[in-house]
Amino acid sequence: MNLEKVIFGFFIVLAATLNFGFFIGDLDNPLHHDVYELFAAIVVNLIATVLKFGDRTHIGAIHLSTSLVADLQLIAAALVWGYGTQVTGAESISPEITAKVVSLSGGALFANVVSMVILIAETIMQKR
Repeated sequence: MNLEKVIFGFFIVLAATLNFGFFIGDLDNPLHHDVYELFAAIVVNLIATVLKFGDRTHIGAIHLSTSLVADLQLIAAALVWGYGTQVTGAESISPEITAKVVSLSGGALFANVVSMVILIAETIMQKR
């Protein structure tokens, strides 16, 4: 068993599951979307991105691009969340801002799913 591949797969799947956990729930209900789960999704996605830098293959480039898309979407979601709570002076996040944040995390979730599909396809194509 290759420990490097285990760690790589672990972070790809963890990034997708954390993102899914944040995404699931009513689109505009702030109680269904925790800011700490968004933060965890961002951190794990950034770790997954760093792990993807070492692969010099074409599939590695696609892995990296999907990870960069997910990072961009999640960081944008965090910026919108910060704007909605800090800049507007609101005591809590509004349903409109929540919907924007969750929509951005949905884009990141799609990028994570694409990355997982590529990982599964790459694993199936491996010869023993």
